[in-house]
Amino acid sequence: MKRIRTYDAQETERMRELHGNPLASFTRRAGAFCCDFLLAWGLFLALLIPGGKLAHRLGYLTADVNLKFDFGHWYSLLFLVLYFAFSTYWGNGRTIGKWLFGIRTVSLVHRHMTLWHSFERGLGYGASALELGFGFVQYFIHPNCRTVHDRIAETIVIQDRISKQKRR
Repeated sequence: MKRIRTYDAQETERMRELHGNPLASFTRRAGAFCCDFLLAWGLFLALLIPGGKLAHRLGYLTADVNLKFDFGHWYSLLFLVLYFAFSTYWGNGRTIGKWLFGIRTVSLVHRHMTLWHSFERGLGYGASALELGFGFVQYFIHPNCRTVHDRIAETIVIQDRISKQKRR
């Protein structure tokens, strides 16, 4: 007898756990993103540029290195994706910018942000930026204030400080 597969709504219980958490405002999300972007830019300048010049002097790179932090070079985009992915993963949804603005990314599927969710979210920022940033503007259209990168990674952004007070 052939076994019939059925849909398993695993995320339903997690979504019920998150029900009622206040969502982060667009202003807080934009502020946190800008803060993290500036921090990533500073880290890039502080780490990769001197590292590239040192690798050239030691003979690991044959051409003189003139690293630039812009969207026209693959290493700049890779650095941004890695910064957002690892800072989201290590902070369990709180990058430094999100921590400063009192917000947090949470998974709709898991209790903790997985590394894969964090990478999807980091890559999703690029999708949100396409078409003149319309993916970010979808915050105002979606009923749960989810942007393109939120939907790609199956996440929402909540006000972290209020949710802690609510649990007490």
